[in-house]
Amino acid sequence: MDTHLILEYIGYAASLLIAVSLMMRSLIRLRILNGIGALVFVIYGLLIKAYPIAVLNGFIVCIDIYYLVKMLRRSEYFSLMEVAPRSAYLHFFLDFHAKDIQTFFLSFLYQPQPGDLIFFILRDMIPAGLIILRPVNNTGEVLLDYALMNYRDLKIGSFIFDDNADMLLAKGINMLEAKGEIAAHVRYLRRMGYEQNSNGLFHRNLNPHIIHDRKF
Repeated sequence: MDTHLILEYIGYAASLLIAVSLMMRSLIRLRILNGIGALVFVIYGLLIKAYPIAVLNGFIVCIDIYYLVKMLRRSEYFSLMEVAPRSAYLHFFLDFHAKDIQTFFLSFLYQPQPGDLIFFILRDMIPAGLIILRPVNNTGEVLLDYALMNYRDLKIGSFIFDDNADMLLAKGINMLEAKGEIAAHVRYLRRMGYEQNSNGLFHRNLNPHIIHDRKF
């Protein structure tokens, strides 16, 4: 293959990686892809002897690495805030985020019932996610398991369903049941340890854990 064409492909690959990185919702993924794209541009700049391109993108790689390390080392304090089914703040939150919620929970329309268990997950005291469970015998039907866009990293689900499993067990729930209506949510359920049954629903058992607040 012609050397000039190979160099063009390297340049296109770097540009594509940079463009895709800007579409990432997760800041960590954005930094990773952006850093890889910048690194490819460094290689491209060196190969074509365009040293200003290599230097500039080398600087971008260093910036991405710096912020990645900073994000990964950052400690976060997690806690739960339980609210009543008819909480005014709950319904304000659901109304405000209704459009985003509908992209993951297509049939979600909350109609409060007295026995519903509702928890806001706070990260550094910021409401980052919302869990709504409806107890049916010893099963908790997951009506909603929602995280705000910048907090979709499995930590919220892990905090309540793993670290606080003992709290749910004390309320008589030893199994979770959830629906997977879109592919992205199904992937999340599988990563959280759910297994799909013959009816298409997802189940996972709860095992006792140890703490109700956690610093990550």
